[in-house]
Amino acid sequence: MGGRFDGGFFPGPGLELVLVALVLFAGPVLAVAEPIDVRITPVPLSADDPGLEIAGRLKYRGGIHLVADDPTFGGLSALGVSDDGKRMVALSDRGRRFSARLVYDETGNLAGLRNTDLATMAGLDGAPLSSRDDGDAESMSPGIEGEIIVAFERRHRLWRYLPGVTVPEPLPGPDEMQDLPFNNGIEALTLLADGSLLALSEGKQGRKQTVGWISSRDGWSVLTFPTPDGFRVTGAATMAGGDVLVLERFFTLRGSNRVRLKRISAATIKPGGVLAGTVIARLRPPLTVDNFEGIDVRKEPGGENFIYLVSDDNFNPEQRTLLMMFELME
Repeated sequence: MGGRFDGGFFPGPGLELVLVALVLFAGPVLAVAEPIDVRITPVPLSADDPGLEIAGRLKYRGGIHLVADDPTFGGLSALGVSDDGKRMVALSDRGRRFSARLVYDETGNLAGLRNTDLATMAGLDGAPLSSRDDGDAESMSPGIEGEIIVAFERRHRLWRYLPGVTVPEPLPGPDEMQDLPFNNGIEALTLLADGSLLALSEGKQGRKQTVGWISSRDGWSVLTFPTPDGFRVTGAATMAGGDVLVLERFFTLRGSNRVRLKRISAATIKPGGVLAGTVIARLRPPLTVDNFEGIDVRKEPGGENFIYLVSDDNFNPEQRTLLMMFELME
């Protein structure tokens, strides 16, 4: 759907952002998908106050709890929603791709899923990714040629899956990527308005900032994202106007989960930049919250910005796979 790569993987300046629905929802053949039965339960923004709709600058537009008997379902760490809001795809940290059609109620709130299926992503040899170390997909982004670009951690790498092609191809990542900790790789990956990629690492607990990169035709340039208070980056999504939403979480297996959403001005996203941003919402108990790692945003023709979040349950029965939808109040 328009756009091209100028000189290889990295786009030249001035390319328009083209979020290609074909990529995520009908394009790259990551593996043969099989239908999966997923049980859906609606969740309020607050169980203590079911009528509550507002969190910061977000208005709650519905959410669901997803449960499946298939033991490979869960661990959803990356999320994509089609521009029309009809389809979603999520990648897990076990190398699975979950896709579904989104269902809304008469008010336009998220109410359920249908046509759910699950597939195993393919590796460079075309075989399914079978190990945790190989399949730990943590973030993804559409590219500008109809591909999907996936960042893996543990074995840190970037792969892209081209439309209609099962086998991915490796992409050159930042030189520093291989120096990242085993389980703290690139957690956020998003295509910017000029066609470049923004990648942010999760960062180490206790560090005051984490490293990120922005791509160009010459390679990758370093920038930083402040993390002064224990929150860590888990996802990013580019808004239609060029600003970027960054999802952060403060998570422990003992509970006390908290989520924060920041808006980063497009003007600060440049080599050497510091992406301080502005907090637009916080989610913490008694609000409904879990280990949110995936985020996407889309803009309606009428101007409304809808934000979707998905949680990684870590295959832990004490956690939940949640999909929640919000409207940004400008």
